[in-house]
Amino acid sequence: MPMAKYIFVAGGVMSGIGKGVATASIGKILQSKGFKVTAIKIDPYINVDAGTMNPVEHGEVFVTDDGTECDQDIGNYERFMDENLSTHNYMTTGRVYQAVISRERNLEYNGRCVEVVPDIPNEVISRISKAAKLTKADFVLIEIGGTVGEYQNLLFLEAARMLRLQKPKDVLFILISYLPVPEMIGEMKTKPTQTAVRLLNEAGIQPDIILGRSCVPLDEPRKRKIATFCNVNKDDVISAPDIQSIYEAPVNFEKENLGNRILKKFNLRPRKQNLKDWQKLVKTIKESKKPVRIGVVGKYFETGDFTLMDSYISVIEAIKHASWFFKRNPKIFWLGAEKYEKNPGAVKELKKFDGIIVPGGFGSRGVEGKIKAIEFCRKNKIPYLGLCLGMQLAVIEFSRNVCGLKKANSAEFAKSPGFVEKVIDVMPEQKVLLKEKKYGGTMRLGAYLCEIKPNTLSFRAYFGSKTPRAGGRSNCTTERHRHRYELNNEFRGVLEGKGLVMSGINPEKNLVEIIELKNHPFFVASQFHPEFKSRPLLPHPLFREFIKAAI
Repeated sequence: MPMAKYIFVAGGVMSGIGKGVATASIGKILQSKGFKVTAIKIDPYINVDAGTMNPVEHGEVFVTDDGTECDQDIGNYERFMDENLSTHNYMTTGRVYQAVISRERNLEYNGRCVEVVPDIPNEVISRISKAAKLTKADFVLIEIGGTVGEYQNLLFLEAARMLRLQKPKDVLFILISYLPVPEMIGEMKTKPTQTAVRLLNEAGIQPDIILGRSCVPLDEPRKRKIATFCNVNKDDVISAPDIQSIYEAPVNFEKENLGNRILKKFNLRPRKQNLKDWQKLVKTIKESKKPVRIGVVGKYFETGDFTLMDSYISVIEAIKHASWFFKRNPKIFWLGAEKYEKNPGAVKELKKFDGIIVPGGFGSRGVEGKIKAIEFCRKNKIPYLGLCLGMQLAVIEFSRNVCGLKKANSAEFAKSPGFVEKVIDVMPEQKVLLKEKKYGGTMRLGAYLCEIKPNTLSFRAYFGSKTPRAGGRSNCTTERHRHRYELNNEFRGVLEGKGLVMSGINPEKNLVEIIELKNHPFFVASQFHPEFKSRPLLPHPLFREFIKAAI
């Protein structure tokens, strides 16, 4: 069996320039040439996983099938490469140190002194090698979080250097760096990238390829300058300008022959050439002009004077995937839930939109505003899609305003003695974890079965007109979860009696997974996160039907 090839992707000058998208794009290109690819994200945080990180600071917490709470770039990898990744595709500083310390406590180092170098880099290399072996990948892409020159990722760069020393013909380094065009100067500047390369050199690494991120394409003089001062071939300086959609990146890179440049350095040839579906997608994105207006009622996008969309990145992408499926141009609007608490009349603005989404979240801030928005959608026949918390709040709203349970609430929010009707409650095993203050990695996480009832909107979304086999499980799907609270089964009879349809049930734990309403254009909410499984070439069924109703 041929040895796997390893490609490290590091960032220069500043964060947020698209290392994750670049890594995912390289993976897509190599796949299109007939190779099996996997990707790993290294986060330089002491956190063991992303589950305890604030989404406003770090962005969305993505969840894999096996329940790993990880960085949003894992979501990019899955969407671009259409591969389900796992815990082996994600590591943090905290996770690496935790493993080394655990091995030391178990005497697995045979009594020798355990040191930061080489033991931490060796643990990193071991994890990379394990991911390669488990996935049987031809190529392993490793994105190193942060920016070169930072203390936090130095040990990961050291691991990359050591791996190249061990496998000189099987390791490649790509630097994605930013080239600013200062408005007062009007010229693209290469000096920051030159500095980033020198910082990488200080770590013992020379980049083989440089991806130049900028607001405009790199011209020939800039490419020549980078080649000269950064010690690379001019053909290995690849332009990565701002684009309308991130899904254009693989097509743009291929115009500059990036895929074949990578293969040549490994003395490999393409097994095939097939990026046609992706090129067709990009064409659809560019040609879709007629808008569909979707409002997202949330609370994790306001950071000072700026809007941080990364908190809901998978939701945004799932909306786009479904909109492009119908050749529509998605127009997404951010609606602050707290505004509807302070000014209930403002909820009337929801009539301006074709559909409303209430995404997931934690804590009581903005909850009553979201409930007002859901009530307005229900009463005014506005297509509504609730995700996780969005389902729980839809149940609370229905309980209060249709079932007459005026004190209905979630155990997560209501702490007062007068609180009675816990229509959303925490499961017994979760109560134990909360009491013991075990918060990290302890929610209902990852993929669970969902059995979908025939003759429901949800069934039509997933299975069309198919009829499930008697006694079979052909009406089941699996969906990813990240939550601690559930619909309380004690209230199911009351809710169903008033018309709330429980259209999706987890058969193992008898938990409600999907609710919906009849006699409404589209009112569906799921306890799981369907956005995590949406793909640009295969939109998630619930998002697809939601956008169809919105149109």
